[in-house]
Formats: sequence, C-alpha cells, structure tokens
Amino acid sequence: MQKSDGMNYAPKGKPNPVVKPWEFVIAAVALDHGHIYGMVNGLLEAGATLKWVYDPNPAKAEAFAKTYPQVRIAATEEEVLADPEVQLVAGAAITSERGPLGLRVMDAGKDYFTDKAPFTTLEQLEAARTKVRETGRKYMVYYSERLHVESAVYAGQLIEQGAIGRVIQVTGFGPHRLNAASRPEWFFKKEQYGGILCDIGSHQVEQFLFYAGCKSAQVLHSKVANYNAPDYPELEDFGDATLLGDNGATQYFRVDWLTPDGLGTWGDGRTLILGTEGYIELRKYIDIARDKSSNHVYLVNGQGEYHFHVDGQVGYPFFGELILDCLHRTENAMTQEHAFMAAELCLKAQAQAVQIEG
Repeated sequence: MQKSDGMNYAPKGKPNPVVKPWEFVIAAVALDHGHIYGMVNGLLEAGATLKWVYDPNPAKAEAFAKTYPQVRIAATEEEVLADPEVQLVAGAAITSERGPLGLRVMDAGKDYFTDKAPFTTLEQLEAARTKVRETGRKYMVYYSERLHVESAVYAGQLIEQGAIGRVIQVTGFGPHRLNAASRPEWFFKKEQYGGILCDIGSHQVEQFLFYAGCKSAQVLHSKVANYNAPDYPELEDFGDATLLGDNGATQYFRVDWLTPDGLGTWGDGRTLILGTEGYIELRKYIDIARDKSSNHVYLVNGQGEYHFHVDGQVGYPFFGELILDCLHRTENAMTQEHAFMAAELCLKAQAQAVQIEG
C-alpha cells in the first residue's frame, strides 16, 4: 500500500466473503485512476469474482492483470458489457468520462461502481438519475475516505451507538500531496477533473451527510484558489466550503494539494464531529510526530476521554453490503439518493465557488 501517493493508495483488508465464488461476478473498465485497485480489493475481499478487465491502453490492462492474474483482458469495452455473467462493472475513468461510462453500463443491465467524483457537471448527474429510474440499476460511488478507512467506519459505529448524542457539526480536512510529476495530463485540465471541490471535496460532503444524518443540504459559501502551482493554471490547489444540512447540522471543510514532503503519508486527513453530548476526532492516516500508523479515533463524552487505535480492527463492511444490495436489490451499503446528493452538493459548491486570486 502506497502511503506517499494518494492516487495509488489501495487499502487491503481481511477476507470476509458474503458470497461463494462465481455468485457475484465483476469487471474493471477504465483504469485512469489508481483507486480502481482499492475498489477491486474491497470487492474481492467480500467474495466477488473478477472476470474481466478492459482499458483502451493495453499497458494499463496488462499491469492490472499482473496484480490480479485471474482476470481476462478484454479486447473491447463491448466484450465486457455483453457478458451476461458480469453483474457489476467497477470503473475509475477520467472524471469527466465517469458519467457516460455509467450510462453504458446501466444500459447493458449491470450495476455500476465508480470512483469519486462520479460526475463533473449537474447535467451528467441528471442523466444518471434518469437512467437509474429507467433501468433499475445502481450507480454506486467509491467515497473511499469514509468507506475504506477504518477510523471513519468506527466513527459511524460510535455515532450510531449514541456516543456523542445528536451530531450538529462536522469539520473535515482533506489535504493531499500533489506529486505533480506522477500525475496524468487530465489531472490538470479543469474540464476533465471538475475542480477541487468537485473532486476531493466530494469525500468531505459525503461524510457530512452520513455522520450528521442529512438527506440534503445547501451550500452557503465556497471558494477555490491556485496558490502554489503556477505551472498548472487550471489546477485548483485549495478549496473550502460551508454547508447547512436539512436537519440543522452544519459543515465546514477544506481540501488542498499542499501537503509538504516532510509528512510521512500523502495527507493528514482529519475529521472532527461535534455532538450534543461529546465529540470525535479522526486522525485517519497518521498521528503527526507521534505515531506513523493510521486510524486513530479520539472520543470525548460524559464518561471520559478515549483513544482507540483501530487499524486492522474494524474492516470495511461497505463492500459486502454492496454485493448483497446488488443481489437482493436493497440499499443497506448506501442509498442511491445519498450517493447522488453528495455528488450534487460538491458540484454546486464548485459551480458557485468564489475564485481567489492567489
């Protein structure tokens, strides 16, 4: 697992299969972002069977097949979509191409699991909402900073148990290391990556909706800037936003591409969750200058102060729940409306953001 580069950060957990081999068959299509490896790892650990991979660049498909030697390399996307055995297609396309790929997957009668951000425009979102209604298929999203981080999973369990009462405010920090030399060209083109609030901001919005129990929210204010990347004029290396949930909870979040080289991981991701009876702090990837391990959870409530180090202790239940949702047409892993609402709000935050001249 590559901790210095978030683009290739692919967590591995313990196998916890919910199905037998060949009961749930998946394929991977479009390997433009390294998150595809984390997505596939999670599904395989939950018992999925990986049958196909396809990417227009044969070198990407061959590299993928070295990691997963059981997979077959397809000659075309159509070969994957025409296979009746395939039940779900996972994809990490260029961000602006994720929506159109999802429409093709759903038209082929399969469920779709895409890397975040799932769209770059509100028009793509509406097309996906329409296609979901037409086909009855799922358009699920890999919001990995909650779904594939054990401290984030554990925080949800604590909240569900009532450890901090009603959640009224969530503050999120999503700093990332730029590693510009290792990034593909599309990463620096705003039309293709969508802007920083659309991209890594989507993680933050999704966490707010989940932890605070909001079904919807409004974006009160947002702003973006390019402070430190003059060589890449279309890159936004800073963004923040303030949201108000439909239940009165609020959020502030900040995302950036300004992680210094001295940090022992790709970003010091943190989340602070304030409740009426306590608060939680997540130090997701490192506890700086103190402990280089991941997944530290701090809890303070009426009973006392607690530190939980949950690395390797909690697992990633989303993937098994997703497989069972696809088989049984349920919505236990994540509702379709939740996935789409997180996407809608980060797109709105991006569209109305004040541009700071850095």
